[in-house]
Amino acid sequence: MNELKSLVREVPDFPKKGIVFKDITTLLQNPKGLRTAVEIISDYYKNKKIDIVVGAEARGFIFAPVVAFNLGAGFTPIRKPGKLPYEKASMSYALEYGTDVLEIHKDGIRKGQHVLMVDDLLATGGTMSACCKLVESLGGNIVGCAFLIELSFLNGKKNLEPHEIFSVIKY
Repeated sequence: MNELKSLVREVPDFPKKGIVFKDITTLLQNPKGLRTAVEIISDYYKNKKIDIVVGAEARGFIFAPVVAFNLGAGFTPIRKPGKLPYEKASMSYALEYGTDVLEIHKDGIRKGQHVLMVDDLLATGGTMSACCKLVESLGGNIVGCAFLIELSFLNGKKNLEPHEIFSVIKY
């Protein structure tokens, strides 16, 4: 994991002073790093009978479809409001200063499907928690939540209990 960690650029004071942003674009630009990250997630879930992989907008879209392809599963996006054209289910969730909303097509998850949730980063877990609730409201059975990066010191896993969390890189 140290090799992958070395491919993540740290940007101090972004998006505000005191934050050290973990920029994954440098890892994505590295063919071996990108392949390794996707293979680690795919290998972890290869025997867990995943039917559909859900990716959270926007960087979850980078990893989720490739992981779905590797697992022989489908892909369903969760998007910000106004981006999906068909009948939608939505979930409001709290942000540090306010609220936001996520949406999924109502037919994006069928009752009883085994679902893998994927995003690039686990921080506080707020966004992924809302995504999980949305999927469960449609009858999906969440097998796990996978992330490229986990900021362990923010304890986002707690907000995702009882779901299994798998992270490739931990800080």
